[in-house]
Amino acid sequence: MTPPPPPHGQPSHDSWAPPPAGDGGAGHHGYEPDKPSGPGLRTELIEAAVVTAVMALIGGVLLGLLWWWLAPHVPLVSDGSAVYFKDTEGEQAVGVDGTFTLLALGAGALSALVVFVLRRRGGVPLVVALTVGGVLGAVLAWRLGVWLGPDTDVVARAKEVGEGVTFSAPLKLGAKGALLAWPLAGLLVHLGLTALFGPRDPDPYGQQRQMTDEYGAPLGPPAA
Repeated sequence: MTPPPPPHGQPSHDSWAPPPAGDGGAGHHGYEPDKPSGPGLRTELIEAAVVTAVMALIGGVLLGLLWWWLAPHVPLVSDGSAVYFKDTEGEQAVGVDGTFTLLALGAGALSALVVFVLRRRGGVPLVVALTVGGVLGAVLAWRLGVWLGPDTDVVARAKEVGEGVTFSAPLKLGAKGALLAWPLAGLLVHLGLTALFGPRDPDPYGQQRQMTDEYGAPLGPPAA
């Protein structure tokens, strides 16, 4: 297995010798291992904080206004001694929860789409920002809708309008699980967009496999 001696006057060449120092640390045939790319941790944390604040404040306010505007009113009536639902078989109360859930799902999908368009990379800080921002935004929207809606003191409202007069019940979210619709929708949509259209991680062994044969001997550079 010892290679034949070189012709007279020509320097010997060892294919297993390390590359010369002047090649910048590259491997055989100019191969250089992939270097980590992408923003630093500090940049990711700043972006995550911005996403959380925008979702919680702007998104929460918009969702609360839409819920207050689109949610159906639940009619109540008083007989002077108690307050009753005017329509005992009505589905307005269920419609209030359903309206909030649908709006929250839309807000989660829209926020995930905007975040993906502005920054096409994933990362733990961004995922945490989508989750925390969605929860805070949903809670803010819930409380804002209740505050903008009818008076929460039903007894005082019934005395004010009088006996037999129909008035609207306070805006109430019966199913508290609807508060998780926003973060769950945001995470699922962002995960799907990242899996379909996000950048692919480079294969650290693909180029090395092209540079060696089946016995591990180095080959020439791949064809263009």
